[in-house]
Amino acid sequence: MSRTGISHDESCDPTGMARSKQPSIGEYLIQRIRDYGVRHVFGIPGDYVLSFYTLLEKSPISVIGCTREDCAGFAADSYARIHGLGVVCVTYCVGGLSVCNSIAGAYAEKSPVVVISGSPGLNERVNNPLLHHKVRDFRTQFEVFEKICVAAAELSDPVDAFRDIDAALDAAVRFKRPVYIELPRDMVNIVPHVAHRYHPLEVSCDRRVLDEAVDETVCLLANAQRPVILAGVELHRFGLQGRLMRLAEQARIPIAATLLGKSVVRETHPLYVGIYEGAMGRDDVTRFVEESDCVLVLGAFMTDINLGIYTANLDPGRCIYATSEQLRIHHHNYQGVALGDFLDELIRRRPKQAARDVPAALRPSSERIPFEACREQPLTIRRMIACVNERLDEETIVIADIGDALFAATELVTQEHTDFISPAYYTSMGFSVPAGLGALVARPHSRVLILCGDGAFQMTGMELSTIVRRGLSPIVIVLDNHGYGTERVLHSGDWAFNEIHPWRYAELPHLLGGGRGHVARTEGEFLEAIAQAWDDRSQMNLIHVHLEPHDCSESLKRLADRLAHRV
Repeated sequence: MSRTGISHDESCDPTGMARSKQPSIGEYLIQRIRDYGVRHVFGIPGDYVLSFYTLLEKSPISVIGCTREDCAGFAADSYARIHGLGVVCVTYCVGGLSVCNSIAGAYAEKSPVVVISGSPGLNERVNNPLLHHKVRDFRTQFEVFEKICVAAAELSDPVDAFRDIDAALDAAVRFKRPVYIELPRDMVNIVPHVAHRYHPLEVSCDRRVLDEAVDETVCLLANAQRPVILAGVELHRFGLQGRLMRLAEQARIPIAATLLGKSVVRETHPLYVGIYEGAMGRDDVTRFVEESDCVLVLGAFMTDINLGIYTANLDPGRCIYATSEQLRIHHHNYQGVALGDFLDELIRRRPKQAARDVPAALRPSSERIPFEACREQPLTIRRMIACVNERLDEETIVIADIGDALFAATELVTQEHTDFISPAYYTSMGFSVPAGLGALVARPHSRVLILCGDGAFQMTGMELSTIVRRGLSPIVIVLDNHGYGTERVLHSGDWAFNEIHPWRYAELPHLLGGGRGHVARTEGEFLEAIAQAWDDRSQMNLIHVHLEPHDCSESLKRLADRLAHRV
């Protein structure tokens, strides 16, 4: 980033308009995250970051104090998936290292989270003293985050601080991955005596490479009789859902989604055929995709879960694989072509190919099938999902934790795009409740439905305390099967290590001083509980669902069939 010659008492916003006063390093960092539309920061204060927290509280940004740093990281991740950029602010090492798992997940799944960590002042580091929170040396935390972020900066030099902030934030937005900014506490209020003007990063596209790639793609589509689009999560991360739908509708190409990309396409759209998961998924969806003679893979991670534990049968000779990081057509690799530019040019070219009908069995129905409860029948996960499905609408955000909360939720039919959130690649338990907090802060008028197993809930479920404190009103369904149900299926046998201590989850609202608890053992009890919770937008509602220990979804059974021998 180059600096221009404006006067030393002025700085500039991203439009190049001069501000009246040169800010301190802490003030500039706050202004720059505000320039990206961030209005909330999640975290927990500590002495090394208190000066920066003071600036945050004086700013228009709302600080969301969480119960644990990893919860703050999950909340910022969810906020970023909905809003476009999330921020978590923690203290040195005890806070920073606690948030590492959340940020590793954000990196794996391309969620742009900015980690701001306080650290000991530069003047305190003379002679290498043994300061509290320090691990090994003063660079330890920085070096850890370098491994799990796309960019990292220590704001230790006033001359470079503004430029380093700009570069880190640009990297988060460009690559949709987390970045790390370390702020020594004696640098927060330092005002650099150099002029600085922000220059947006310009990424150029080699037009010749783009044209050649699109030429080959259009030719392949023109010769295809059975084309299909396999849509992945990057279309969500980069805001490309609209372009995906223009391409599909214009060319009449059916669309399947990956598990991580669930809800990137409205699942009631007439071109949508379902989730493709190799042999883990529905047989008819798998056949439809794998019998295609041209598979346009857009923004999809080829992970083991997305590929049905590598049971997917996708011939590279029939695939056009386009992500933000690579473009591969058959066995040809094209460098430096952005996913958005590739889609734009395809739309402009209006590719022609044989129309492919969606089979009746895969065709989504807009009609609601009323759930008829067998009121005294013990509740199962399959029947619970069928009951919930009846209520989903375009305002609902579903957040599913790992385990059968996720696998069963694949049967939910989302009504709009980008309203299903789960760490379906990194698969870290405990994501859902703090992620629900982030979603509610990012989109407060939406209905947020959280599906969480009892094991995952006992890890991070007390983040409900923050949800109650802020007067938010999610519906939280705790799936209580007395332990780690996925492990039971993957590793058969009644092993004691899969058991957890039972909680009276429905009594937690009383403990927390807010919300309402429900208990459901039968279909009739769940039907009443979900009806009461859905109509109540004034408070958090928690439904404690009792399930038989070995009850599980068909999706989880299929996963076990493929993965159990490796376990």
